[in-house]
Amino acid sequence: MAVRVIEVEEFDLVVFGASGDLAHRKLLPALYHRDADGQMPDNARIICSARRDYSDDDYRDYAKAALEEHVKDLEDEHLQQFLKRLRYVKIDIATGEGFEDLRTILDERPDVIRAFYLAVGPDLFGTICENLGRIGVVNDHSRVVMEKPIGKDGASARALNDTVGAVFNEDQIFRIDHYLGKETVQNLMALRFANALFEPLWNAAHIDHVQITVAESLGTGGRAGYYDTAGALRDMVQNHILQLLCLVAMEPPESMNADSVRDEKLKVLKALAPIEEQSIDKLTVRGQYRAGASAGGAVPGYLEELGNTESRTETFVALKAEIANWRWAGVPFYLRTGKRLAQRVSEIVVQFRPIPHSIFDAEAGAITANRLIIRLQPDEGVQMQIMIKDPGPGGMRLRQVPLDMSFAEAFKVRNPDAYERLIMDVIRGNQTLFMRRDEVDAAWAWIDPIQAAWAASKETPKGYTAGTWGPSASIALVERDGRTWAEDDGT
Repeated sequence: MAVRVIEVEEFDLVVFGASGDLAHRKLLPALYHRDADGQMPDNARIICSARRDYSDDDYRDYAKAALEEHVKDLEDEHLQQFLKRLRYVKIDIATGEGFEDLRTILDERPDVIRAFYLAVGPDLFGTICENLGRIGVVNDHSRVVMEKPIGKDGASARALNDTVGAVFNEDQIFRIDHYLGKETVQNLMALRFANALFEPLWNAAHIDHVQITVAESLGTGGRAGYYDTAGALRDMVQNHILQLLCLVAMEPPESMNADSVRDEKLKVLKALAPIEEQSIDKLTVRGQYRAGASAGGAVPGYLEELGNTESRTETFVALKAEIANWRWAGVPFYLRTGKRLAQRVSEIVVQFRPIPHSIFDAEAGAITANRLIIRLQPDEGVQMQIMIKDPGPGGMRLRQVPLDMSFAEAFKVRNPDAYERLIMDVIRGNQTLFMRRDEVDAAWAWIDPIQAAWAASKETPKGYTAGTWGPSASIALVERDGRTWAEDDGT
């Protein structure tokens, strides 16, 4: 199946932190693929910045090594074409040294789109933007891309957004969440709003509950120091998981216009029932992994990786959320995320209600309620679990089978990485998949009371063995409602 590629306008993309892990693993490969697929105009430039004392050729060598490590089927013709696009400028963000050199390069083409990608720690976002304003390179066709986290709480997020907003207009700020660029997440919109099948059933009358799981089998590794200042609630729930929840629960937007979509997501965030201190133990579980086994070998616990005997930072979170509106009243949304879990998997499970009455006798077997599973990783796809008759003679015997659609198998093309789509959307100026400031504020307004209640509590996170599905309390969170996590019943 051929993929239609639409070339974007002429642009200069400036990547701050171009020698960092994000650029090495994600941004450079994503940009290479977009170039190899013919989406970049001939004169598009990628201006890379870091503190290292590189020449243009030195950085091209660095980029080549990154692409050889992370890109399958690297083609030399496309590689050489891509490397020619790269320029390098040394910038010390803390001192401001080098920003004038960046201005000199950008002034060579004052009328093209300028996108500034902040692939650095969030503590540097404000300083970079202030320097960009100081040297006068921000104009009407500029954009800035901010990676998560946007603040550590509502107050710090507002302060950061104020600083960036003093230099860039809100419609120039792209707060990126790579989960929203995944093909499966896009198909969630298509499933709901391009088919007559699901939307009439997408409500409390027909859906029993929803599960959203973002599980990682790896630990914190070399990021333990950073992670200890964040934790799973800030690192994953406040952004990735709440954004997925919004796409599942939102009302049909007026159109695919960016603000129409984000208006509906905002309504969901504002409708989330608060989790107050008195219900924190009933509606939330936080955990921290201990030593165990993963990927066939022994692995250390979080405190060992951190090099500290005491930390109350959670590496696992499970929450029971409810949306206080007519569509979803009484439908629980079970959210969980964690590190060093049994497997790496991200999925949304929509559990439908059982049929109201069975016409089949007991010999036919139990009837299991339908379930829609939207897989984000590792194998993106959509699965619908339905009941059918078991083939063969001997009466009516029922069994559950999956109607399974894997994107890789169905379309026989390379599945683009989320960053490929999102970076090109930045160049196009399409804000649909990016968080608006009021969304960030509303998400923190729901998260902050949970953080405050945990801080006030004397309890430490519940321990769980690495390689399992988290603390036993997370199982109780679901099972006290008469339900179970999806993997616990063999799916």
